Order: sequence, then C-alpha cells, then structure tokens
Amino acid sequence: MKKFLPVYVRVPLIFFAVFALMEYFVDSGDKPAFIKYPMISLFLFVFLFILIAIEITLSAVNRVMFELLSPEEKAQKELEESLSFKESTWFKNLMHKLTQTAPIEKEGELLMDHDYDGIKELDNNLPPWWVYLFYICIIFGVIYVVRYDVLGADDQEMELKKEMAQAKIDVEEYMKTAPDLMDEKTVVLLTDEPSLAVGKEIFTTNCAACHRADGGGQIGPNLTDDKWILGGGIKNLFHTITNGGRDGKGMIAWKGTLKPKEIQKVASYILSLQGSNPKDPKEAEGEVWVDDSAPATDTTPAK
Repeated sequence: MKKFLPVYVRVPLIFFAVFALMEYFVDSGDKPAFIKYPMISLFLFVFLFILIAIEITLSAVNRVMFELLSPEEKAQKELEESLSFKESTWFKNLMHKLTQTAPIEKEGELLMDHDYDGIKELDNNLPPWWVYLFYICIIFGVIYVVRYDVLGADDQEMELKKEMAQAKIDVEEYMKTAPDLMDEKTVVLLTDEPSLAVGKEIFTTNCAACHRADGGGQIGPNLTDDKWILGGGIKNLFHTITNGGRDGKGMIAWKGTLKPKEIQKVASYILSLQGSNPKDPKEAEGEVWVDDSAPATDTTPAK
C-alpha cells in the first residue's frame, strides 16, 4: 500500500476507517458516538497520535536502513522503486490527464524570458481540471440567471413558504381522519357492532364500578335516561370522558389512560344504552339534553 498511497493519504484513510467503524458499531442514539461518549474522542485522539508516530518511526527506520546500504544496493533499490511506480500506469495516466504537466526534461522549453533576481517562471498551461471546472461554473451561472431572474422560478425562500403552507394543509387533512388525533369537534358517533363491542369492553373494565355494568348508575350518574349533567351527544360525552367531570366531585380525566379512538368507542356504547331501562336505576340528574344541530321536526298536523 505504501507504494501507491502516500502518507498524507494513508493516515487519514486509516483514521477515518476506524472512526466510521466506531460510529457504526457504538449505539449512541441521535448523537455521534464521539460526542456522546468522551472516552471515544480520547481513544480516537490517541489512535491518531500513535498512527502518526508509527509512520514517522517507520520512515526514519527506512531512511536509516537505506543509508546503511552500499552504493550498488542503493542504486538497485531506487531502480526497483522507480519500476514499481512506473507499473502503476493507471495512476500516472490519470494524473497526466488531469494536469497535463510537461516532463522535467522539457522545462527548459517552457522558461519565460523575464528573470526576477534569478527566479524564472515556467509558461505552463492551466490544468484541464481547473479549466473544465471554470467552464462548468460559467454554464451554471448562465442557467441560474435565466431560471431565477429571467423566467422567475421560485427561489429557496419561496419554495420553503410553499412547502410549509402545503404541510399545514396536509396536517389539517390528516387530523380530520386520524383516529388518535380526534377531539370533540371532529368525533362522530359509531353505530357498528364491532366498535360498540369494543366500547362495551372498555366500559366494563373502567366505568362499571361507578356507573354499574348496565349503566344504571351507582356512585356515578345514570347513563340510560335523557338527562345529562354536562351535556349529552357524542361531542359533549367525548369531552367529558377526556377531560373529566365536575371539579372536586366529578369523574377523573381519562385522556391519560384511553386513546381518543377508545374514548370514541366507549362514548358511542354509552349512548347506545339510552332508553334501555335497567333494573332499579339511579334517579335522573341534570337536564334534558336536546341536540341543537339536529334538523327541526315539523309538528304541524296534516290536514
């Protein structure tokens, strides 16, 4: 690897490989491991220090070993290193295409006439990678100006405003139908048997102790008559179950125990008990509740 990768490439490559492995295997949640765990940062610092020290030591050892060789052995080793580098033609060809540097033997042909205190300048062409990047920047600039200043396309600020507005609309639409985000304004009465069966199970588990299993009332009020203390109907009942009854003596709030969809089902089941006439019901409390949103009924006798 040393023949193809110089030390300034090899050291960062090894260090970041170890860094990536630690970030992958150490579970640190939503924070990088080296930030959440200071010991990892310390380990990486020590590892980098040791890695650089090893490279320096190996370089010094190799240099000392090279100086101990005889002139013939030095020449042979330099020839082998030169040949090994020439074998990596792909790297040499790539660098030549990117830089198009002239061979050192032809530098005399590139010297310019002027001389500054013995310092001369080579008349090299700009590297192709720099020229191509410059052309790409020009093309990008032209396209950018035409798109945003001439054609009036949305810039980043306008795109953000539109995305935020659309996101607000999407959230509102989602909340209209999301079962666990409904409230007393969006809840609707359920009448299907599966929902009422689930509501009955919730009622038996959580509500029967105060209202009796048949809803006739015990500590809590009778739920089968037409009178309500805090208002009847699915919306009022949903609000009462969610937030609790009267302060100090009413029912507790169930929003911390039941999900909105569960509250909807148990409220729908309670309303299905209307007029069931259980045995020995508790005396009615509250006032008769009338649904003001219901269409008025024409009571005029027909002629």
